[in-house]
Amino acid sequence: MNRRFDVPNLGVGIGLRTVHYRHVVDERPAIDWFEILSDNYMHTAGRPLEWLDAIASSYRVAMHGVSLNIGSSDPIDRGYVKKLRALRDRVRAAWVSDHLCWTGVGGRNTHDLLPLPYTEETLRHTIARVREVEDLLGGPIALENPSTYLEYEASTMRECDFLRALAEEADCAILLDVNNVYVSATNHGTDPRAYLDAMPWDRVVQFHVAGHTDCGTHLLDTHDGRVIEPVWELLGEAYARAGGASVLLEWDARIPPFAEVHAEALLAKDAIEKRMRVAS
Repeated sequence: MNRRFDVPNLGVGIGLRTVHYRHVVDERPAIDWFEILSDNYMHTAGRPLEWLDAIASSYRVAMHGVSLNIGSSDPIDRGYVKKLRALRDRVRAAWVSDHLCWTGVGGRNTHDLLPLPYTEETLRHTIARVREVEDLLGGPIALENPSTYLEYEASTMRECDFLRALAEEADCAILLDVNNVYVSATNHGTDPRAYLDAMPWDRVVQFHVAGHTDCGTHLLDTHDGRVIEPVWELLGEAYARAGGASVLLEWDARIPPFAEVHAEALLAKDAIEKRMRVAS
């Protein structure tokens, strides 16, 4: 059964960034949707929320966070989740997402997306925490596969198998970042398509694509440039396997004018159409 959590395929969108606020409000570009960084609007008032309200009145939005800390041993920050819910309701977000990681411990936020050991114990721990968050949100959350550079010797399962088991047992959705799949597979010497083979496609509600930096010995998930062709190809394959889902281009550093970011995002449609032609 195709679950999809009753969320629509919004089409192709880009991450909303402050440098583009004025252009979006004044020019009303023909973009399908925007993803907002939840944390940028949860702890502020005034002008940022005014911009967001103006944009959300004209475009569909989804929320993406970086501080849920879902894998930590700290208690779930219930106040944080309640603020997530309030923001979701304010902008009528199509869904809320965050990362399969931990971001701090002992009440301290590292402001980084730190990998988990993929063990049965970690899985049980994370399932319970996802269920708690979903109860507080009053709906499902989508979790994103992270980009990683090191692996734990203690891990007893692949990340893709861990993510699949988590999504199925905690009844949550998946935000599949195909750039992260490619980056992590390259860094660890694994096959990115084997990752796709493990996905429960009825739970994938969104895709991310982004540029990364090739450092020779490893790839860094920098979101500061264009998407390379192998990542576009991986998106096309993943999109076909999922039967379609919303696609979002991330561009977070050295951000060019809106028109350039928009043009890059639209290449997703080319990648999808190319894959569909091959399949037919």
